[in-house]
Amino acid sequence: MNNYKKCVTLFLKRFLLIVLIYQFSRLLFYFLNPNLFDPFTFQNFLGGLLFDFSAISYLNIAFIIAHLIPGNFKYSNRYQLVLKISFYCINLIFIATNFIDVIYYRFTSRRSTYKMITAKGMEHEVLGLIPSFLKEFWYVAILFLIISVLFWKLLPDLKKNTIPKHLTKSDYFIKFTFLTLSVSTLLILGRGGFQKKTIKIVDGIKYGALSNAALVLNTPFTILKTIAKKEDIDNVNYYTSKELKSIYTPVISLQSDKPAIKKNVVILILESFGDENIRRGQTPFLDSLITKSYYFKNGFANGKISIDAVPSILSSIPSLMNNSFICSGYSLNKINGLPKIFKKEGYNTSFFHGAFNGSQNFDQYAKVAGFDHYFGKDQYTGKAAFDGTWGIFDEEFLQFYATRLNSFKQPFFSSLFTISSHNPYTIPERYNGKFPKGSTTIQESIAYTDFALKEFFKTAKKQDWYNNTLFVISADHTSSGGDKDIDKTNIGKFRIPIFFFDPSNSGFIGVNKKNFQQIDIMPSILDYLNIKTEMVSFGKSYKAPENFVVFYLQGTYHYIQDDYYLVFANNHTNGLYNWKKDILQKNNLMQQDQSRVKKYERFLKAYIQSFNERIINNKLVI
Repeated sequence: MNNYKKCVTLFLKRFLLIVLIYQFSRLLFYFLNPNLFDPFTFQNFLGGLLFDFSAISYLNIAFIIAHLIPGNFKYSNRYQLVLKISFYCINLIFIATNFIDVIYYRFTSRRSTYKMITAKGMEHEVLGLIPSFLKEFWYVAILFLIISVLFWKLLPDLKKNTIPKHLTKSDYFIKFTFLTLSVSTLLILGRGGFQKKTIKIVDGIKYGALSNAALVLNTPFTILKTIAKKEDIDNVNYYTSKELKSIYTPVISLQSDKPAIKKNVVILILESFGDENIRRGQTPFLDSLITKSYYFKNGFANGKISIDAVPSILSSIPSLMNNSFICSGYSLNKINGLPKIFKKEGYNTSFFHGAFNGSQNFDQYAKVAGFDHYFGKDQYTGKAAFDGTWGIFDEEFLQFYATRLNSFKQPFFSSLFTISSHNPYTIPERYNGKFPKGSTTIQESIAYTDFALKEFFKTAKKQDWYNNTLFVISADHTSSGGDKDIDKTNIGKFRIPIFFFDPSNSGFIGVNKKNFQQIDIMPSILDYLNIKTEMVSFGKSYKAPENFVVFYLQGTYHYIQDDYYLVFANNHTNGLYNWKKDILQKNNLMQQDQSRVKKYERFLKAYIQSFNERIINNKLVI
């Protein structure tokens, strides 16, 4: 039994070593991103331990069996070596995901999930980010290498006594019983304790401030929680069908007595052009264009990554789930977005993205959405302009875009997604020193894309289609950071510029202070053009009286109504703030204003139920 006890001790020592490494990676996560979190608390630490034990337990169930299974065969040197190497490799792979998220979290504001890292179309994203991340964040790679070496050095070996030739039946029974209890213990730790339901990603908010939820979680846990689950939304039944319809319906009917305006429509989606990057000296062209446009001052993104933006803007479908709609199991659902609606109106439709074909699955989504044409890096013609990582520099691709628009029969609907302000923020060598560096890493490339847009509009103005075109400009999401405290709040992380520019309509200029989100773009364009249609849209027209915004981040719904902001998770409200007066969201009004909380919860629950039902049941088309 002495050897068996040593096997038990060996596993416990190895298990606790991994726990210590997880704690180190959490501290690294915090200290390398101090501006993204509230102060680290003891409650965060305890919650972190709970999620660490959960992830480590699930990952090592097979290993506890391999360590404690009865039989003398496990004492052989070869068995022990294979066991040690496999234990080391499997755990190290998952430890690596914690280190990766130390940096990647800056861009996504959420822990990575299985769908995020394995989504079709993300191959170039991952391969492109690795070299640039290693170059820019080399210190994290070095720390990981040091931890990898220390992990192997500190991983204890089995020091066994003389091995008995045979085990008695009593020995087998005792050891199998102990093994069963040990596996059961890990399963209990894996589910987070004896409570009725196993812990979920969203439970991270229970252990401190909302902004520290990702700090409480660990990436192996969020990956494991999403690796086996087909999808991450469920049918909810807050209301009967009749009640639901009386509170909220996404069915919008646009009717007008005026004839449809057959203008061309161009939507420009700008990579990482959040509010933290405009009107701060980097974007003189856009800043000027805003003054000639209909500008939505309180504009919001419906997601934190590029693949959230495209279905939000083009199809009015937000990503109210951990997996982006574009790479979920619902991505092939029937949808009736702008391409199909415009096609019925006789428009030619096209989508342009200067990155590798297949990048972020945009080409596949373009097909599902109903675009006539897709143009990526493979379709680009012009002078050599590969940026070395993603695709074609914005300046050249926007000029290519202007040329291709000339070839389309009018009226046309077209959208272009820029790429140059994506990490590693490469600009053409000929422009080194031309643009201001700004206060954050991204801002030089922001200034370059602003220049590329100026050159595009300079070319477009000379074309016969220009004055008959509505230009819609929106960022896809905010960037990884800003230089003001407000940029780091849950509101600031989603604030983006959205504006409509019609060169032929001097009356369509001004500032709209209502809350406006990406999913409002589709019904607003159609309403502006007097196009009669009935559609499913989770947004609203700029002419509508409603004044709400809804976005979602890793288990938590964020609802903005007028001047108030509600945080909703696990079927109850966690916070209510006056986001215009309390810009840093420090004063929680949840207890003081219960009537408002109940009113907002009623609408938000209906919104969630409508979204989930229509996504799950493939009812995005009337």
